Amino acid sequence: MKCPFCGNPDTKVIDSRPTEEGQAIRRRRECESCGKRFTTYEKVEEIILMVVKKDGRREAFDRNKVMNGIIRACEKRPVPIADIEKIVSAIERGLNNMMEKEMESKIIGEYVMEHLKDLDDVAYVRFASVYRQFTDAESFRNEIEKLLRNGGKRGAAKKPPKGEKS
Repeated sequence: MKCPFCGNPDTKVIDSRPTEEGQAIRRRRECESCGKRFTTYEKVEEIILMVVKKDGRREAFDRNKVMNGIIRACEKRPVPIADIEKIVSAIERGLNNMMEKEMESKIIGEYVMEHLKDLDDVAYVRFASVYRQFTDAESFRNEIEKLLRNGGKRGAAKKPPKGEKS
């Protein structure tokens, strides 16, 4: 790291510690030429993921939009918010690991559906009905039959409500 005082390229780290809840590292450095000390911060460079909508518009990925969609699908279902947060984090992590700068919204929707299928059948069908724009009861029936053919994992729906025994 170049010294901001004298421009010398040789500095040494004399102290390092995590900051911002482990999201950055604060380093105290000392210039080997002029002896002055300064602080630097090291952070992971985040790639801003742009979502390409069906109509071609682009907007920045918004974790809260994914969270709200899943919460709506799970409304009045015995699904803990912690499970929803884990799904959203897993989706976000998976998208970031792809290292793409742009992602079609349909891919994100498919990821959400994959996770909901493992969490709760009803939430899965609710999300699918909006995501796939079901227009009639036959669309619901087809999706439910497909879910049942594949063994459908009920997830949170299998658990009896509090106070009841299984």
